Amino acid sequence: MAGGKGSRPAYAVPRALLSGNPPVAIKFVDMTGRLPAFLSLLAASACGQAPLPAEFERQEERRRMVQGQLETRGIQDRAVLRAMLQVPRHRFVPEPYTDMAYQDSALPIGWQQTISQPYIVAFMSAALEVRPGQKILEIGTGSGYQAAILAELGAEVYSIEILQPLAERAAQTLEACGYSQIRLRLGDGYQGWPEEAPFDAVILTAAPDHVPEPLRDQVAEGGRLLLPLGDASQELILLTRQGDRFQEKRLAPVRFVPMTGEAQQPGERDRR
Repeated sequence: MAGGKGSRPAYAVPRALLSGNPPVAIKFVDMTGRLPAFLSLLAASACGQAPLPAEFERQEERRRMVQGQLETRGIQDRAVLRAMLQVPRHRFVPEPYTDMAYQDSALPIGWQQTISQPYIVAFMSAALEVRPGQKILEIGTGSGYQAAILAELGAEVYSIEILQPLAERAAQTLEACGYSQIRLRLGDGYQGWPEEAPFDAVILTAAPDHVPEPLRDQVAEGGRLLLPLGDASQELILLTRQGDRFQEKRLAPVRFVPMTGEAQQPGERDRR
């Protein structure tokens, strides 16, 4: 794939984080496409001024992660393995956890949220069967790491984050690490991104106790909806659209943070 950093694709900078109603531009994003000086400093701080591109930082640790945590546990999708090898996971992990970025565990990213362990990110990415050019909606940007992996797979990524501090930090990290065409929105992901629907895939990185109907409606024919489902006991569920129906496949027991916002409102129930 063509791109600005060797063979990696050049992904546009997130130009704005928008809430659904009314739209609000986060102040650090320059809508003209040029970074303000202070954000340039933040970006330099986030990714450092290393002489090598980000993908070469801690490359040996990523190689060991891919071989020891992913390949040995059944991840066989070569594109996913390449993406996991390419994306500098440590850039998406806040201090004081950066030294632990390539360990086989989830890590805190603040505000009672986590970055999933590498195996789960790879497993979910493989389950989506991403093809270059597909439109994918992510609910729960978090650190931005999953969005970066999807972008490395060639997807056109749309991502929604409900927590403003996380949305801002993810935008800065993705910006600083050279990703483009990742569109970010600040808001409640329960209603999805209807004006950009349909999507070839929708992925949730937080667990509701039911399948949000608006997200189901935004899946294209033949598309996939992947989500952790449940309260204390959760399962990773893959729904594949076949006309007005969805074929369900239960993939694995998982443990994710709960989906907040409208997903927690009483009276909302799964209509699968």
